[in-house]
Amino acid sequence: MSRAFLVVMDSVGIGGAPDADQFYNGTTPDTSANTVAHIAQACAAGRAEDGRSGPLHLPNLDALGLGAATRLASGAPTPGLEAEPQGRWGCAREHSPGKDTPSGHWELAGLPVPWDWHYFPDGQPAFPETLSVAAAEAAGTEGILGNCHASGTAIIAELGAEHMRTGWPICYTSADSVFQIAAHEDSFGLDRLLDMCRALAPRLHEMKVGRVIARPFIGSPETGFTRTTNRKDFAIVPPAPVLTNWVQDAGRSVHAVGKIGDILSMQGIDTLHKGSDAELMGHLSDLVDKANDGSLTFANFVEFDSLYGHRRDISGYARALEWFDREIGKIVQKLHPGDLLLLTADHGNDPSWTGTDHTREQVPVLIAGQGSGGIGCVNFADVATSIAHHLNIPAQGPGRSFL
Repeated sequence: MSRAFLVVMDSVGIGGAPDADQFYNGTTPDTSANTVAHIAQACAAGRAEDGRSGPLHLPNLDALGLGAATRLASGAPTPGLEAEPQGRWGCAREHSPGKDTPSGHWELAGLPVPWDWHYFPDGQPAFPETLSVAAAEAAGTEGILGNCHASGTAIIAELGAEHMRTGWPICYTSADSVFQIAAHEDSFGLDRLLDMCRALAPRLHEMKVGRVIARPFIGSPETGFTRTTNRKDFAIVPPAPVLTNWVQDAGRSVHAVGKIGDILSMQGIDTLHKGSDAELMGHLSDLVDKANDGSLTFANFVEFDSLYGHRRDISGYARALEWFDREIGKIVQKLHPGDLLLLTADHGNDPSWTGTDHTREQVPVLIAGQGSGGIGCVNFADVATSIAHHLNIPAQGPGRSFL
């Protein structure tokens, strides 16, 4: 019995989404955004030299078909990524009406989002008064700070000192369907922050806000503030079974690596492995060694998105891709005969683009362990159906297998 490893390279989009003109960063449509191609072009032009140098070097991902998939999706040149693919490769497009984490992951897991998410307006205040009052009550404070669209790192730099002085939580949102709460792990308390998020989540989920996110940080006004790895997402429970449920219902094991447990509200998950991306790669490597036959490992590597995409850091994103390429090459070499390793993404986050938000793009589908050849342009939901086909279990979603 073979195994499946589904790995989401968070935000590693490849341009070409046919509906990108309907999604925006500020007032600019995402029409020509292309995360991989624009990073490759910047590296080739010498515009990504911070901590690295030269053309983008991704020999393992390119051999699986990353450059070819990017050109298929968008027609954009990919300097440095011009290998003849040795794996199975293609691109995938999303149909859910969002360019956010839950939308992408749910659809990759076989469930296109069946509703429109609620988004908060880009003004100040961003939240209705009743919600602000409820947030303060959940925190046990007289009010909240923030109440606006903001970058998470920028708003704790701006309001961290006031937060420590007043004890009021920092509440903010973005272009995604999220309500984020930042608070100091020591002066406010991590457990108190998580309890606050837990108390507010049902109200926000009823509004069809996709996630309430706890954003703890440490530090001081004198030394500066840093977010910790104790982030936790309180997401809406998927309204129908997803890939993890299909696998578990068939009597197989499901291992979640990274944010997957939060994104899917622990639906259909047997074991959960968290940490930094470097730690997650260690967990993935261990699971390739030890996961039982017939199992699914579903992983998300978030730091492309959280550390570099939103911050529009081209050099940092390129460094992260090159690190991931080196590490995933080791994983490919350890696969057992018959295993499937499928690398994809949930949306784009072009670090060369205007604004700070995700970009609506197609994503790569790169498959190791299952021969070579193109699969063309497929749908996100086809990923789940294909994995179910590989594991020889029933698929319950709308997708079709490309295997």
